[in-house]
Amino acid sequence: MEHSPLILLSMIGLAGILCQWLAWRMDVPAILPLLITGIIAGPVTGVLDPDALFGDLLFPMVSIGVAIILFEGSLTLRLNEVKSVERVVRNLVTVGALLTAGILAVATHWLLDLSWGLSCLFGAVMTVTGPTVIKPLLRSARLSEKTARVLQWEGIILDPLGAMLTLLVFDYIVSGQASENPWIGLMQVAGVGGLLGFAGARLVSVLLARDWLPHYLEHVFTLVLVVAVFAVSNSLAHEAGLLAVTIMGMMLANDDRLDIDELLYFKESISVLLISVLFIVLAARMELAQLVALGWPALVLFGVVVLVARPISIFFCTRNSALTGGERLVLAWVAPRGIIAAAVSALFALRLESAGYSEAQVIVPLTFLMIIGTVTLQSLTTRWLAARLNATAPEPTGFLIVGANSVARAIGGALQSAGFVVRLADTGWENVRAARMGGLETYFGGAVSEHAENNLVLSGIGRLLAMSPHPAINALACVRYKHDFGPTNLYRLSATVDKKDSLRRSLPVSVAGKTLFGKDVTHSKLASLISKGAKIRTTRITEDFGFDAYLEKNSKGVIPLFVITKDGNLQFFTGEMNPKPKPGSQIGSLVPAAQLEQEQAQKEETRAARQGASATDQPATG
Repeated sequence: MEHSPLILLSMIGLAGILCQWLAWRMDVPAILPLLITGIIAGPVTGVLDPDALFGDLLFPMVSIGVAIILFEGSLTLRLNEVKSVERVVRNLVTVGALLTAGILAVATHWLLDLSWGLSCLFGAVMTVTGPTVIKPLLRSARLSEKTARVLQWEGIILDPLGAMLTLLVFDYIVSGQASENPWIGLMQVAGVGGLLGFAGARLVSVLLARDWLPHYLEHVFTLVLVVAVFAVSNSLAHEAGLLAVTIMGMMLANDDRLDIDELLYFKESISVLLISVLFIVLAARMELAQLVALGWPALVLFGVVVLVARPISIFFCTRNSALTGGERLVLAWVAPRGIIAAAVSALFALRLESAGYSEAQVIVPLTFLMIIGTVTLQSLTTRWLAARLNATAPEPTGFLIVGANSVARAIGGALQSAGFVVRLADTGWENVRAARMGGLETYFGGAVSEHAENNLVLSGIGRLLAMSPHPAINALACVRYKHDFGPTNLYRLSATVDKKDSLRRSLPVSVAGKTLFGKDVTHSKLASLISKGAKIRTTRITEDFGFDAYLEKNSKGVIPLFVITKDGNLQFFTGEMNPKPKPGSQIGSLVPAAQLEQEQAQKEETRAARQGASATDQPATG
């Protein structure tokens, strides 16, 4: 049965978004349902034939899609953050990547009898993991914080760098066919890609920094310019476009004059749509006969990927590190291949096939086999392995705080002083900088963004405190993290003291979170008190000084915030329920500046009286 192109296009888009939703619900990488859907739609049922549907437009469509995905990925690579990561991550993205590529190139050549050029291309593709496959695995496996950080940063950095390595290998292959000296072709690609990528980034930087574009055109202009830089680069030097857009994204990410968060959010949305469509289309082009024809050599190569290349890389890159033996073994096991590997391999395979490399058709099914195999195997086994090796994180009792404003910093500092893990997320750089100067761990970006989905480390975090001054953001954060933390671990500051608060009435506690510190305690009230000198102070409850006595003593202006029980658990005072502190527990409260000054004056008077009494008691001399 034939379907109209319009119906097929709409069904591809709908199926892609449903796959993204399914991946979110099941907490698995989106690439798995996308590839499985593509295989079912293409080779299994024959409903979708991308070559017939898109014709000559298939190759340009895939090329532009990969370019935009790479540009969006490179926007996350900030060099100041790369410099701050542990030495083991730097080793993994340099020595480790080259070791992995080399080992797999040799294994591919021996096992599948591919040419050295294609074998090196496959080895380069297999260096890329990526945050889109790492993040769901970290959520489900609950690895130790050091292990989770290494895996996450490795994926973020290798996303663009691994693609650039693959591009260089590809250009070497193509240049070797076109000329006697392939290094000349490489230099042309590097020169054109670097120059146009730099020029594109500078143009965007100048236009945005000087406000020469209206806000509603900024994102669209940047997107169109990325496509233009890609196309022009390719026309000047064969396959220089991907290098140009990658350099362009990295330069924009490291331009201190720009706030690229909004640009990144826009590109993330475009990338989600492109990824959803692209991988269904690419998987639909595969033939089951190709997968079957790979045979046992492909399975042996999969074993080399998982059991040889990765462990050797980890062994050399983690020597003399602070990681435990169990954490090193977990790192040696976990390296799922992801979206960039699939996209880049499919794009270069298409181009090599059109250039006369008949062997290149093996690259796509081989790459997809490695992706499906590593993601499935490691998603199912990592948590079990980490538990056996004592490489899991402790019970997640820490707090993700939405906002790094003065209120969030004060609460976060008090919780951190009490021994809890705290991470503050904010889009305002001044707030983030103040939090960092105060010794608090931060995430610079929106807590509900796609970037946070892939880059915000939640290791040790089990509760949400939505403390932004914007009620809608607080409610949205509660909805977003309900799946991660559970409805009982969501808290937000009251939007208003108005009993007709529409937000409170429209969203139940299970969705919008419990009301922190009481319904009449708003963000503006707390911020005002803190600006006037109020401090958070903890007081121990004893048999002689119980909770009633505490309330009687602190009846004027003091706001009870939380209780730390004798066994170390933390409970908040909320608009729904207040804890009952028992002897041995501590109460954390916000004490107004006036009371602090009064108590300080009383202490000084008492001290002076004691000194006077002591002087009077001294025997006279002389």
